[in-house]
Amino acid sequence: MNSSTSPSADQSARDSHVSQFISLTCQRGAENALKKEMAKRRPNYRFSYSRPGFLTYKLPNPESLDKRLAIDVGALRLVFARSCSHALGAVLQRDAAGDDEQFDRRVAADAVWNIVERELGDDSITVREARRAGKEAPTIARIHVYERDRFETGARGFEPGLTPVAFDVHRLLLETAPEKLRANFGANFERLDAPAAANELCLDVALVEENEWRVGVHRASDVHSRYPGGLIPIPLPTDAVSRAYLKFEEGLRWANFPIGVGARCVDIGAAPGGGSQALLARGAETFGVDPAEMDPLLLAHPNFTHLRGRVSQLKRKLFRKARWFITDMNVAPNYTLDALEELVARDDVAARGLLFTLKLFDWKLADHIPEYLARVKSWGFNVVKARQLLFNRQEIMVAALKKPFRK
Repeated sequence: MNSSTSPSADQSARDSHVSQFISLTCQRGAENALKKEMAKRRPNYRFSYSRPGFLTYKLPNPESLDKRLAIDVGALRLVFARSCSHALGAVLQRDAAGDDEQFDRRVAADAVWNIVERELGDDSITVREARRAGKEAPTIARIHVYERDRFETGARGFEPGLTPVAFDVHRLLLETAPEKLRANFGANFERLDAPAAANELCLDVALVEENEWRVGVHRASDVHSRYPGGLIPIPLPTDAVSRAYLKFEEGLRWANFPIGVGARCVDIGAAPGGGSQALLARGAETFGVDPAEMDPLLLAHPNFTHLRGRVSQLKRKLFRKARWFITDMNVAPNYTLDALEELVARDDVAARGLLFTLKLFDWKLADHIPEYLARVKSWGFNVVKARQLLFNRQEIMVAALKKPFRK
């Protein structure tokens, strides 16, 4: 075929059955904050459809699969999105009715693989175009199945995570997967809770309703995208003294700070000590600042020191060798920022990195996030990012780093 008749990648995208949509998941209750972000970050993306915790947007122009896979939560610079998937299709009641006319999961699983074959099979436009361009055809490495949040985090004791239904559907999809596709599956593909390797192509099956599955794909990149729906499975240790352990364990993985054995860390507002536990588990020397009592488990730890009092009451020389600072205070955002600035913006305190929560007692405070981050940058931190993590409630986590760090 000569160049005058050979379709371009963009033309192939126009002719493809692949829907030019992305689906985003978020914490239930954060939908409006996410919509505002998308209106600001991608004003040319058209809002299409939503359910609590799940939103879809139409891309402004058809793109090849390669170009679309480069669009993810990080590329969109979203704070409130938990995951991003590129739509292939949907399995609805009419597609998966069993003999009793009810939604049949096994029938639905077969329908999922029909969608995959149509969009990514040997005869699909996507694969034919890749071959024409001399590129490797995209292959599914693992299956990600996840439900949207059924409740707000904390309501009725609800914590987001992989559900029994997700595990059951994952099992059905593995059982019904065509052999030619299974041959390309990655390591530990049989485990829904195992992380994808970097750059693996993941098949997403979002269980939006009992009779509504949204099918898509994404390329694994950051730590959250390696797990189904960004749902990192972090169990709460039996000896955890508070839920703050989960926040900071997830936050440390997301921030990817080089905190290890011997690192000097300060936990401001530490009581009872959940955040400090996450640091101690990495071998860090941890100082917990709080006028309240710490849990006896922390006080007995050889790498923990309780600095009893408020930051403003303590001598600065206590913090001169500290490089990492965390805090999870139940106060308004500007109060948290004031407390941090009082400590880390001083010349005699050489902070390398910060990891802290900002409480959004009113969702209107989400509009001020750019101002909050700009303030942190003004303290000399040149890498600053924010995200509403899985174990956050109505709050966000902020990570700030000085890179390179010369002190």
